[in-house]
Parts: sequence; C-alpha cells; structure tokens
Amino acid sequence: MTIVTHELRQGKAAFLIWTAAIGFLLAVCIFLFPEMKGEMEGVSDMFSSMGSFTAAFGMDKLNFGTLIGFYSVECGNVLGLGGAFFAALCAVNILSKEERCQTAEFLLTHPVSRVRIITEKLIAVLIQIIAMNLILYALSAASITAIGEDIPWKELNLLHLAYCTLQIELAAICFGISAFMRKGSVGAGLGLAAVMYFLNLIANITEAAEFLKYITPFGYCEGSDLITNGSLDKTMVAVGTAMGAIGVIAAYLKYAKKDIH
Repeated sequence: MTIVTHELRQGKAAFLIWTAAIGFLLAVCIFLFPEMKGEMEGVSDMFSSMGSFTAAFGMDKLNFGTLIGFYSVECGNVLGLGGAFFAALCAVNILSKEERCQTAEFLLTHPVSRVRIITEKLIAVLIQIIAMNLILYALSAASITAIGEDIPWKELNLLHLAYCTLQIELAAICFGISAFMRKGSVGAGLGLAAVMYFLNLIANITEAAEFLKYITPFGYCEGSDLITNGSLDKTMVAVGTAMGAIGVIAAYLKYAKKDIH
C-alpha cells in the first residue's frame, strides 16, 4: 500500500483545507439557526410564493422553521457543492499527474503493475472522501448538540449518506477522465461538478427536464425528497452507480494500455 500512503501524504494539505472550509461553513449555518428560528415561519411563506426559484432548491416542500428543513437546504448546498468540488479535484488529476509532473518514468520502472497503481490510487481517493464525510458528520452532530437542539438522526444519516454517495460517484467519473488526460485538468473536474449541480436545478424547475435527475447525482440528494420519502431513490442511485462503475472500468482499460509520455 505504498502508493496509497504516498497519495494520502501528497493530498494531505488539500484534504485539510477543504475539510476545514466545508466544516466551518456547516458549523456557521447550524449556529445561525437559533437566531433565525423565530423568523423562519415568515421566510417559509415568502419562499413558497417565489415560483421557479422555490422549486429549484426544493424549498416549496420544506419547513424552514424546523432544524432539519433549514439544515437540508443551507447545509445541504454546502455539502453538495463543496463535497462535489473536493471529490472531483481528488480524482481528476490522480492518474494524469504522473505525466504532468514527469514522475511516470520513476513510478513505472518499479516492479508494480499498472493495475495495482490504478487500484491503490483509487483507494486513496475513496479514503479521502470517506474520511472527510465522517469528520463533517461528527462536526454537524456536535454543532447541533451545542445549540441545544435534538439531533434528527434518521434524516441526518440519510442526508450525509446521499452526499457521500454523490461524491463517490463524481470521483469515479473523474477518475475515468483522468486516465485519458496527459497533463490533468482541474477545470474538467470542477466543470463537471458544476454542470451536474445546474442540471439538477433545471430538472427541479420544469417537468419537461425531470429526466435530468437520472443523469446528475444531485438528483438523489434533494433534501426535500429525502425527508419526505425517508429513503434514497433506488433507481437514481442504481443509475449513478452504473455511471461511476463505467468511469472506473474505463480508467483500468485505458491506463493499463496507455502510452505514457
């Protein structure tokens, strides 16, 4: 597991910065809730009459006066976008950077197969994503306790599970993209995450585009749907799993035979 350890060491700074930034924003949102709790009824009424804007963020189905309603929208956006960007950044350069940094010759002359290189790099990506989500989950629970609210365990578990699944799917797709690139591209990873987010907004606004929810992992992370249904949409998760699997398989097929410069 030498490559796993090396990748974790190299990604330590980015991991700490992103985890700290997302965790800080989550804590700030949670600590703002007691100050805004008394005004949330009026806010909920206001949002419910804002048409497409309300539907885009699922605010027409949630009560902002409850902790979980507030958390699923405010903290959900932080977890969704922040986590998606981090996952994409972790994966989109991890295979191609050997050529960009001119370390491929050193790595590939060792008695290590390319399949093992791919596998250990993928494990390193998964470890970082899961570790970040565990830290953020613990921080959220601690922050909710600190403001004196009861922790809605079922909804909290469901929301964090959904966003962790989203990040793993995006990372798997970006991992596949990384195998086809020679110099890496942070923009490709961030762009993919942003496009997926906006596809979900479009799907929420109009019924004609509702099929887009089966393309973007943000489709099964809607806080309003999760809280209302009490579970993840199995069809959407299955489609997302298939897309992630295709990304990983593509990485193995391409990188195993790739002419490394």
